[in-house]
Order: sequence, then structure tokens, then C-alpha cells
Amino acid sequence: MARVGCLANAKQPPGWLRVLGCFVDLLKGLFSVEWMPAESHAFCRRLAGLALEGAPIPRAEAIRVLTDPDIPLLPLLDAAFVVRERHFGRGVRVHILNNVQNGLCPEDCNYCAQATSSAGEVPVYRMKSEEAIFDEAKKALDSGAYRYCLVLSGRGPGNERVEYLAGVVSRLKAAFPMEVCLSAGFIDASQAARLKEAGLDRYNHNLNTSEERYGSICHTHSYADRVATLTAARSVGLEVCSGLILGMGEGPEEVVEVALTLNRLDARSIPVNFYVHAPGSKLGAQNRLTPESCLRALCLFRFLNPSAEVRAAGGREANLRGLESLALYPANSLFAEGYLNTGGHAADKTLRLIEDAGFSVERVEEHE
Repeated sequence: MARVGCLANAKQPPGWLRVLGCFVDLLKGLFSVEWMPAESHAFCRRLAGLALEGAPIPRAEAIRVLTDPDIPLLPLLDAAFVVRERHFGRGVRVHILNNVQNGLCPEDCNYCAQATSSAGEVPVYRMKSEEAIFDEAKKALDSGAYRYCLVLSGRGPGNERVEYLAGVVSRLKAAFPMEVCLSAGFIDASQAARLKEAGLDRYNHNLNTSEERYGSICHTHSYADRVATLTAARSVGLEVCSGLILGMGEGPEEVVEVALTLNRLDARSIPVNFYVHAPGSKLGAQNRLTPESCLRALCLFRFLNPSAEVRAAGGREANLRGLESLALYPANSLFAEGYLNTGGHAADKTLRLIEDAGFSVERVEEHE
């Protein structure tokens, strides 16, 4: 390295001054990116430039984000942050889930604690009362939520249930300055239209994995069924939220394919979940993820979906561990107060994480 030249220069003054100078040079070498190969540095800048222009990123380059050890993590995060800051500044949107119906699911998704194939014990209850939903909405708003997410287990709602949910959404929107998202399974275009009419901001339906892998994680419905629900929602102008679960055996090419598919589907919110084994679920423990692989994936989704809300979602606490705050460089959204059947950081800890990292909690009122 060029920086060791100071030790060989006989004309430099002897003693403590020379030692100090060399120590300063060593620190500069450790904490700068000048040592990084020029091609790697240019690669990161190129990705950011393409994303800012809204230009497509070649598939081979997208795969390198996940796989190339010669592309250091910190410059990738810096490049992803340039894109994130352009579209979202330093704001972070906090989402809080309300699991309003749990268990009773006929689907056999092998990663899920609520699946019919799961041997795990989970609380089983039908639709919570409207009073309980509103009480928890108030708590979510007071905890800093930008969006309140209602989640129902099951294959999908009938028309009568959709009508009830539309009423709940309409009343929530009238009562609280907070966006509302709904995840209720498979719906058709007419049901999506009714929910949009009620004021629903987004409908969530995750792809979860690639089309190629889908048959290995679920047999009671297909990848095409999931795409059909997202297409139905988009067809009536309802924004969609859709993401995946990393760590279920997928390869880097499959992760890139999901990211590109979500771009084609115009998903405005992308939850990137990190697999955590729920006791009893058929898939079992996997332990395929590292903090670095999780962060690289978040960078990838930011580059390929530059203006979408990218969320470091379920499993971030267990999989990102000590690097959790770095997720905010590519991602502009987090969950607080846990997930459907696994725990997570409480709201106060999530807000402190955001503020300690130099970001700010975004509120709906700021856009009104």
C-alpha cells in the first residue's frame, strides 16, 4: 500500500513526529475507501447513478451486490443511501401490526406458525372487536406509527367480510392521522375496489419467495395466485405492499428475480423479511443468513426499486444483530412492537434506534 512509504522515507524527521504521522496515515487508510479497487468504487457509484435515473440495472450486476466479496459492504450501503435520501430524506416510517385474526388458516405455507401443517401452538381467535382494533390504533399512533397494518389469517375474505373491513377502514381513517394497510389474503378486483373506496391506503400480499421455489414452500395455492391478487388490487388503483422472506434456501438469482418482479408490479412498499423459525413450522431452523447478507439484500431492493418504501421487516432483530441500525441506510421503514407470531423491539426501542442512527421518525401529518 502507498501509505507505508512514510516508514521508508529517510528524510522524514525522527522520533515521535514521524511515529505520529505514520499513525495518522494508518487511520486514514483504515477508514477511507481509497484502498478499495477502482472498479469496485466505480461499481457502487454506477448502481446509485442508474437507480437515481430510474434506469434498469443489469441482472448480472444486481447479482454481484449479493455475491461479490470484492464489493465491500460499506460503500454499497453508502451508494444505497444516496438513492434512499433522494426519495425519502432521513425519514423513517414506523409500521405497527395488529394481528386481528390468528390461526384457523387452511393454507400449508411451511414457514408459518399458523399453517395447517404447523405443529406449533399459537393463539387461535376470530376477528377482534372493533373496539379493540380502535384501542390498538390509538396506541399505535401514540407510539409513532406512520401506518397501521391490519392482518387476518385465512385464505381470503368473502364479500360480507370485505364490507365489514371496508367500514372499519373508513372509520379508522376518519379517526386517526395515520395510514392504514390491510393484509387479508386473496381478493379479486371488485373486493379491492370496495376497499379502495373505503379509503384503504395499501393492500399487502407478499410473494414470499421466487416463482421457481414457491412449490417447495406451499402446496395449497400457487405463486400465480399471489400475483393475481396484487394485479387485481393494482387494476383498481389500490397501492400494493409486497415482499419476501429471505433465508428459506433461495439463491441470489431468485432474490434478484423477486426484486425485479416487485418492480414490474409497482409495489410501493416492500417488506424484506428475514427468516426466523417459528416452533412447530414445517420448514424448521435454517440459519442461512448473516448480518452482511441481510444488508446486501436491502441494498439490492433499494437499487432495483429506488422510489419504493423498503422495510427492514420481520426477523431483523435476530438476523441483523449488532448491525441493525445500518439497515436504515437502504431502508426507510421499520416495524415496531413485534410481528404476527414472533416478538420484536418495542416502540420506544425502535424510535431510539432511529434517532441514535441520525434519522427521524416520519409522520403522516408532515405530508398533509
